[in-house]
Amino acid sequence: MHGAGFGMGGFGFGWIFMILFWVLVIAAVFYTVRYLIDRGRTVTVEKDRAEDILRRRFASGEIDKKEYEEKMRLIGS
Repeated sequence: MHGAGFGMGGFGFGWIFMILFWVLVIAAVFYTVRYLIDRGRTVTVEKDRAEDILRRRFASGEIDKKEYEEKMRLIGS
């Protein structure tokens, strides 16, 4: 007899769970890295959008040069 039933006869599909475990681990790492990369892009897009809004407001005369430069400096930092 083979121990306590943990041989091929007792747990023959164990390799499926091992593969499933590693697929889940790899997927978790992939989505974590993807999330971190996308988060960095979002910050850049929002900064670019804010700069565009300020340029339009300055061009339309809604804000003066001093206010434009001050806000651009705040966005840049």
